[in-house]
Order: sequence, then structure tokens, then C-alpha cells
Amino acid sequence: MAIPIDKKHQLPVQDATEQDYTAAIETVKAIKPDAGLRSLDHYKIKLPSWRYAARQTLIPLIRWETPYVARLQNALRSPVLDSYFSITANLGTHTFFMIFLPILFWCGYTDLGRGLVHVLASGVFFSGIMKDLLCLPRPLSPPLSRISMSPSVSLEYGFPSTHSTNAVSVVVYAVFLLRSASSDINSTLKATLEIASYMYASSIILGRLYCGMHGFLDVLIGGILGALLSVLQCLYGGDFDNFMFRGSVMAPVLLISIILVLVRIHPEPADDCPCFDDSIAFAGVMIGVEAGNWHYARTGYASNIPVPATVPFDLVVMGWPKAIARILIGVVVILGWREVMKPALLRYLPPLFRVVESFGLTLPRRFFIQASMYTKVPKNLKTDSVLPPISEIPSLITSLRHPRKHRSVSVGPQSAADAYEALAFHDRQRRESNSSASRKRQMAGGQLNSDNTDGAYCTIKAVSSNVLSDPRIPVLPNRTTSQTNLPNGVTLPDVFLDAKNTPGTLPNLVHPPERRPSEDRREFEKERREIFSQVEQPRVRYDVEVITKLIVYTGIGWLAVEGNPLLFEYINLGLGT
Repeated sequence: MAIPIDKKHQLPVQDATEQDYTAAIETVKAIKPDAGLRSLDHYKIKLPSWRYAARQTLIPLIRWETPYVARLQNALRSPVLDSYFSITANLGTHTFFMIFLPILFWCGYTDLGRGLVHVLASGVFFSGIMKDLLCLPRPLSPPLSRISMSPSVSLEYGFPSTHSTNAVSVVVYAVFLLRSASSDINSTLKATLEIASYMYASSIILGRLYCGMHGFLDVLIGGILGALLSVLQCLYGGDFDNFMFRGSVMAPVLLISIILVLVRIHPEPADDCPCFDDSIAFAGVMIGVEAGNWHYARTGYASNIPVPATVPFDLVVMGWPKAIARILIGVVVILGWREVMKPALLRYLPPLFRVVESFGLTLPRRFFIQASMYTKVPKNLKTDSVLPPISEIPSLITSLRHPRKHRSVSVGPQSAADAYEALAFHDRQRRESNSSASRKRQMAGGQLNSDNTDGAYCTIKAVSSNVLSDPRIPVLPNRTTSQTNLPNGVTLPDVFLDAKNTPGTLPNLVHPPERRPSEDRREFEKERREIFSQVEQPRVRYDVEVITKLIVYTGIGWLAVEGNPLLFEYINLGLGT
């Protein structure tokens, strides 16, 4: 149906009917921006307004510092430093700490082990919450190059740096123990260990900048978070241990309940980010360690010196062969537990989840499909970046022996967050280059371009007062006005509400809103396809993975502090009661 038009003002004429008005609105609905252009508003669409506002506050800082990080990287780049920083980055990973921490417990350093578990697990968990909450990308590549021996790391968001959180928390806690009155280490060794601790943290933090994985803001906030968690452990760790060991079974039950609530309210990311997986793993470790320590302290095998639940260890009495055997057997047991339990749970949990789902009880996550939507989880599914399977250990050792062959230097987007940031960067360049000419055209034509968040531009023209005074012409409101003046049954589409109308103005209902030139749209769509083609597509993720990971890592924590120490006694590798 043709719409009567006032050619002078490009508006429905005075005798336009309600049907004409409705048809005009439907015309505007049909000229929504391209899907590619909507990708520029990906985070505004996906995130709640308060999270999007926080993201928009911080992302200019990340964009501002990127050229300076690139300048630092270019000034320092060399093959030797590439290998050094890619290797030392492993000293700040979850995998390193998951292997190193149990050894502390088996060698009698339960006090140190518990403190490190608290600061590291809290650091991974809360940095993961911050990453998924704000969804801030890593510094843009190019101009940066990404140097890494673990491709999965680049799939996470960048802010804050978990490596920096881990490194600073360990160093602050270690220095606190070295300087405490109870430390009986001689002054020379104490000074050596303290200097080594500072060098370790500095190497990890500088390495994150050098490798192009983080910016200055990422490592700064990550370091502050790590230091804060360690200070809390230093000040209140003793009180927490007293509460856990002297309390009834309700003490670990209360702690476990709090951890599970934190897991449940972990924020949903806008993209498929593995941060939640790491948080789940260390939440499980925390549960296993606290429950295992509480129970082991009540057995006849644990020592109360220096803290309850200490595993008895005396190198002089045992000798090196027994000490080394304990470590080797303990590591094999932990890896074996993971190898057996993970596939078993992935196989037998889906039917149980379907029954639970039938009662409306689920653990919905945006990027995890429900059990009712699949029949079984594929075998050999790589779901774990925290602790590698046994089959990958030889290749891991080989990569450490030959870092130049196994490190990767990547240029370009590697994750969805990278791709969206690259699109935003290119669009910003395009708009800045055209802004001057656009302002001249607007001033010449007396037009105002709305700040349309979809990336299109909606043209608004002034309307003469005699037209607006005609009561038969419905005037479209903006967000500050009501819709009571619309004809009955007519609702205002979002495209009008998004336009910053002023009283006495109407959008052009006939000619489509002025958009980017067609060649720009085609170029943008081509660019979008090219950028996303470089990004590794995320795998299908299953709801049972969350509970599987929680159970597996709870078991690892329990084996580290109680299961393996009891096993050592049964196979004559312990000191007895």
C-alpha cells in the first residue's frame, strides 16, 4: 500500500490514516542495521547495563596503553628472551601450582601449603570473576605479538592478569613467613630467598608484558589483588585455621556451602571464555583441602606441630629413597585419579542430569548445553587446561626442553574478544577519518545524526510548526516522553526510541535512515568474516563438565592432604602414628 507523503517534509500527509502510520512504522522496522554492524554492540547487547558501563570506563585505558606495550615489546624482543619468558610463564600457571602444592604437604610443610592454597585458589577464583564480569580484551594484536607455549591462555579475557595475581600473592606470603618471628632460617639464606622471590614475581609480571598477553593495567590490578589476598591470609589465616580445626563438622560444611554459592553466582561472560573452568577447578581444590585437613587432623597419623593436620616427615629418619618414592607415588595417584574419574563422570552423569532436569533443577550456564539436548559426551574430550592428562606429559616435558620449537608467536585475533576488539578498532579508525566530512554534510543539510548504538545513522529533520500543530499527525516521542499520543494499537519500534529525538522532530519514515555507504558496509562485512575466520571456534561444552571438574579437583585436594598421607602409612613410606 502506498503511503501518502508530504514531499516537502518527507512525512505522512495530514490525511494519512492510522493504517498509513502503521505501515510507515513497519517500513522502519525492516531497515534495521546489518548483523555485521550489530557486532559493534556485542557487549552492550550481552551485558547488563552496569557491567557494560564499567567495561566502557576501563576499555579506553587498555586501548590507550596498547601502543606503549607494543613499543616495550619491540624494544626488548630477542630469541633468547622469547624462550626465557615463554618458559618462566609456566611458573605462574595453574598446572605448576597443582603439581607443586601437594609436595609441600607430603614433605611436612602443611602450614605453608595451606597458606598457598588459600591465596592461590582465591586469586584464581576472584580474578576469574573479574574477567567474566568485565569481559575486557587483551591488548590488541597487531601491533602486539602474542608469545606463548599454551594457546588456550589467549582464549581468556585479559583483565586482570591471573599470572600476576598468583606471582605477587606467593611472594608477599613467602616474604611474610621469612620475616616472621617464628622463622629460624639464617640471615644469609633468608636474604637469598627473599631476593629470589622478588626476581620471580618481577620475571612473571614483565614476561606478561613482553609476551603481549597483558597490558600495564592488567598486571597492576592483578598484582594488587594478589597482594591483598596475601595480606588477608597473613593477618587472619591463623584465626581461620583455628575456626576450621577446633570447630565441629559444621565448620567445613559452612565453608563448602559458601564456595558452592560463589560458584553458582559466578558471572556469565559475553563470550565463551574458559575462566569459569579454572575457577571451578580451584574451588574444588579448596573444598578438598579443607575437608581433608579437618578429617586428617582427627586421625592418629597427623601431627599438631606446627599446625594441626601436618603430615609427619623427617628426611633423616626416612632417607632420600623413601622421600622421593612418596613424591613419585603421590603424583601418580593424583594423575591416575583424574584419568579414571573424569571419563567415568562424563559417561554416567548425563542420565542423572536428565532426571534432575525433569524436576526443573539445573545449573544453567550460557555456553553449556543441557543434558536433555545431547545423548552422550564424546570420548577424549579436552576439557581441562589446569592439569594435563598423562598422555600429554611427555610432550609437555619436550616443549620445556626445546622451547624454540614449541613456543608460538601469534599475530592477529585469537579469541572472540580479540575479534570484537579488532572490529571496534577498525570501525573507530573509519569513523574518525570520516567525521569531519560528516559534520560538514550535517550542517549543510540541517540534519542531526543520532547516536545510534547499532552503528547505523538515523536522519532526523525539523518539522514546520503548522504540521506539528495538526492534531491528526501523531508525533513520535523520544525516551523522555510517553507513548500516549500514538494511535490505538500502534507501538513505537526500538529504532525510534534509540534515536535522540527532540520535541518537535520526526524521523524520516519514507527514505531509509542514512547509513554507511554501501561500499563501506560491504568492506565492513568482508572484514568481519576475515577476522572471525582467524578465531578458533569454541568447542561444544556440556553441563556435566561443571560437576565433573568440581568432583575431580575436590578429590585431588583430598588426596594431597589426607588420601596420599594415609596411603604412605599403609605402604610403609610414613613415620607411623
